[in-house]
Amino acid sequence: QVRLVESGGGLVQAGGSLRLSCVVSGRTFASYAVGWFRQAPGKEREFVAAISLSWTSYADSVKGRFTISRNNAKNTVYVQMNSLKPEDTAVYYCAARERSTVAAGTNEYDYWGQGTQVTVSS
Repeated sequence: QVRLVESGGGLVQAGGSLRLSCVVSGRTFASYAVGWFRQAPGKEREFVAAISLSWTSYADSVKGRFTISRNNAKNTVYVQMNSLKPEDTAVYYCAARERSTVAAGTNEYDYWGQGTQVTVSS
């Protein structure tokens, strides 16, 4: 059974930074691609960033502000979020897929965490 647990959300002022963490249980973590998604009230869940062993991918809305990384020794994926804007406010979810390639679709991921709230005040 694969379990994902996010942490690091909170309240921050516009222009500030947060780092989210996602710990993934499972013996084959290194073979998983992991993505971050977000969902604001009344909106669909949207892709933020994803990482495999060799590739990273970002949504246009976060390029240059967010950085995704992974530490395979700790089974953890991070997303460093800088220059935060009020429109970044959402519940952020991490997800894992049993393939080594990154993907941007919610239906392309096999396992999901419970989410962590990020609120950016203006």
